[in-house]
Amino acid sequence: MNLEEILYPENTEKAKKVQAYLLKKLKLSALRSQPATLAAIDAAFTDRMVVAAVCLFTYPELGFLEEQTWIEPVKFPYIPGFLSFREGPAAYRGLLKLSRKPDLLLVDGQGIAHPRRLGLATYMGILLNTPSIGCAKSHLIGDFRMPGRKAGSFSELRDRGDLVGYALRSRNDTRPIFVSPGHLISHWEALEIVLSCLRGFRVPEPLRRAHQLTQKVKRQLT
Repeated sequence: MNLEEILYPENTEKAKKVQAYLLKKLKLSALRSQPATLAAIDAAFTDRMVVAAVCLFTYPELGFLEEQTWIEPVKFPYIPGFLSFREGPAAYRGLLKLSRKPDLLLVDGQGIAHPRRLGLATYMGILLNTPSIGCAKSHLIGDFRMPGRKAGSFSELRDRGDLVGYALRSRNDTRPIFVSPGHLISHWEALEIVLSCLRGFRVPEPLRRAHQLTQKVKRQLT
């Protein structure tokens, strides 16, 4: 299967084949080494366009290094479970614009906490052969116990008996976020890294910065 087929399937049936193809490459394992850089990925939409932002930071200091954006027409309809094909192509192109390949991807979206275990973070991690983490603001699948009210509290997220991530209280008395490994990382490492990126907001700091950038570019387009 070539890159064009993976990025731009023509319909849901072909998209399912892409997901099945990529899923065979999925590997969850401990990180081979401590990441020195982290790229945060966020996407936003206008009526016809998708805007992807990629912000590169040192890790664990979170010193800002670089930002890139990519804008292109939306080529796949909004269908739950297939959002990778709306956001993924632009995110992929944005990542390629970075001056260096990041050691880790932190993605605004799901990792394996997905009906077919292939959310945007898993999709991007496999495409780039890079460890990746999904950090979503909304619950997609699985059952969980509501974590404690204080920041740092978490509980397991399980789907059909499988551990697929964690519900994490990232800020006191706010709705939890959902952390799941994407590719080439363990469950616990994914959670620890997201915890280390919290800076008093609900969303981890790298993703908050990437979101600010997508919103800025979106305003310029509308």
